[in-house]
Amino acid sequence: MKLWAGRFSKEADQITNDFNSSIAVDSRMFAQDIDGSIAHAQMLGAKGIISGEDSEKITAELQKIKNEITDGSLTIDPDAEDIHTFVEAVLTERIGDAGKRLHTGRSRNDQVATDIRLYLRDECDSVSGLIESLIAVLKEKSEEYRNTVMPGYTHLQRAQPITLGYHIAAYAEMFSRDLGRLSDARARMNVSPLGSGALAGTTYPIDRDMTAKALGFDSFTENTLDGVSDRDFCAELAAALSIVMAHLSRFCEEIILWCSWEFKFIELDDAFSTGSSIMPQKKNPDIAELIRGKAGRVFGDLSTLLTMMKGLPLAYNKDMQEDKEAVFDAFDTVKLCLQAFTPMIKTMKVLPDNMRKAAAEGFINATDCADFLVSKGLPFRDAYKAAGELVALCIEKGLTLENLPLEEYKKVCELFDEGVYPAIDLNNCVKRRGM
Repeated sequence: MKLWAGRFSKEADQITNDFNSSIAVDSRMFAQDIDGSIAHAQMLGAKGIISGEDSEKITAELQKIKNEITDGSLTIDPDAEDIHTFVEAVLTERIGDAGKRLHTGRSRNDQVATDIRLYLRDECDSVSGLIESLIAVLKEKSEEYRNTVMPGYTHLQRAQPITLGYHIAAYAEMFSRDLGRLSDARARMNVSPLGSGALAGTTYPIDRDMTAKALGFDSFTENTLDGVSDRDFCAELAAALSIVMAHLSRFCEEIILWCSWEFKFIELDDAFSTGSSIMPQKKNPDIAELIRGKAGRVFGDLSTLLTMMKGLPLAYNKDMQEDKEAVFDAFDTVKLCLQAFTPMIKTMKVLPDNMRKAAAEGFINATDCADFLVSKGLPFRDAYKAAGELVALCIEKGLTLENLPLEEYKKVCELFDEGVYPAIDLNNCVKRRGM
């Protein structure tokens, strides 16, 4: 029987039932739904709204139901309208009228709003743990390659010398900010909507502070209209996850470039590469490419949430049932990507000689060459022009600034002396920049 069956004189069409059902999506929240119901039942008993005996019966049986779903001895009915209906139906079937008292002073509106906050709080912790593991690997790699010289790029053109360790550390900084964003969003989300009822609270003398504390919330929502209709936290989390994916995608783009023959800065482990069905020489960076592609999927989840909410009047509207599929998919996708990306980075083989060769051939020490002249008293713009002329000369002669003879330097500017060679040495260039 539907929870709302009393008002209706005929059964809903099967199409309506199927279209209205959310059990396929929200069944993953069974543990959070039961935890919320246990807290609510214990509060009802403590406040004398239901008897202590009924409260204990409900609590004990709900815990049993949770254990049975967890160990697989109780299967969630795919024909149930949602996880809340399923749990309450099983409870009532087992303990009778006591089970029917569980929903006293509560609506499915505040129930589902509570469930999703509890579930996403756990998901935040899970993703944060994965990001922390990635940061640990990045810091390890950054230290390992702290002296590995490579070209730094702007506009995908060789620009100035840096180290691979410094480059990797930049991503560690990005993911550290991602941790902060998730932590901030989690804190804003961690308020209990339980007790908001359908929209206007309840006439029963409930204790919202008690249930909030029991469920690990920092406080409860002050405005009950907002309590049931707020999904800001879903959009905020999806936005934070989108930025995580943007960072992963940027790194993956570089990994894809670096393992190409045109760069050949790294080689991915065979365990994180695939081959071609027709070209036996191929070793494809499919993991990195898939992560780059899945970024768009998470961006789409954010767009779904914002579009869903933008025109909704207060309070609850059925449109909001679409929140879970989008935000769950965002979390699922990010977790999957992090689980694949971290070991891919951990096991990649770096080819430092190729990086060093690319750095030397790219004239990325030209700025340091100009700075040498500035140290001799030449204005920077004149020094810049001289360094540019030297680069053009090196290209013409097939040389680098490091092996260009001193007499060629002096033809361009008499201020050059033997000191230019240590000044433009790539290792010295990066050391002077504190890398």
